Amino acid sequence: MAAAAATPATAACAAGPSAAAVPPRALAAARRAAVRGAPPAAAVPAAAAAESARRVVVARATEAGQQEALWESQVRDGRVRSVDTRGAGHLMKEGWVLLDVRPPTEVEKVSIDGAVAVPLFVPETRSDLASLLKRASTWGTGGWWLGGTHMNPNPDFMEEVLERVPLDARVIVGCQRGLRSLAACEQLSRAGYGTLAWVNGGFDTAETGDLPTLPDGRDIRFAGIGGVSEMMGWTEVQQQYSKGFMGGSETVFKLVGIFLAVDLLLIGIDYINSVKQGTPFVF
Repeated sequence: MAAAAATPATAACAAGPSAAAVPPRALAAARRAAVRGAPPAAAVPAAAAAESARRVVVARATEAGQQEALWESQVRDGRVRSVDTRGAGHLMKEGWVLLDVRPPTEVEKVSIDGAVAVPLFVPETRSDLASLLKRASTWGTGGWWLGGTHMNPNPDFMEEVLERVPLDARVIVGCQRGLRSLAACEQLSRAGYGTLAWVNGGFDTAETGDLPTLPDGRDIRFAGIGGVSEMMGWTEVQQQYSKGFMGGSETVFKLVGIFLAVDLLLIGIDYINSVKQGTPFVF
């Protein structure tokens, strides 16, 4: 029978105490390890790498926790103020800078006069497979109804902010719904901006006249709508400005148009199938 490959433990046992001057207790431990089966030498680097990776993860989690605690303390201590849209308008009159971090698509619909617009996120424009899948996923999980698209973090966000907003400026950070502006506010705090405020709830909570909007004082809530819900006129802000059943006759005409478009699409599919099968098409 072929001899089994020697492990470090079995080699030590074979050498004997006189060859390596192994203490009796160490030799006994080696024998026990040999009986149990000591891990191969290749497992030692793998275990070390796993331990190193674990320490990196723990260190990063600890750092993130410390940063979050610091941010919460800044909000709690009043170094970062929470304001509504009306309060943001008043602060602008006092010389505060409003940093609008909404995507360009929303700013193009309704902008704020005097604000500095730097998007925290930008729409996905790449056409590789992974990007297309992300865009399709966003569309399928509500983008078709609300008009949203997959967004990527703006890699030049802080660079653009530092170029356009002085570090000693008093800054209000706002977005459409209040979530991205809070994340942006945290980045500004880390970059050294000492006097900050964020619009709690975002511009979707604005009332007419709270903020100086363009064009012509348009309700800024219109910037946050899109997709089929906007086309049908079924969003809350559209319903507020419309009258009558389903938002008035305009919405009814849109609904009829959609039904006709779907009907034509189905007729086209039937025609293509009939051509493929070589059967007469019946309209």
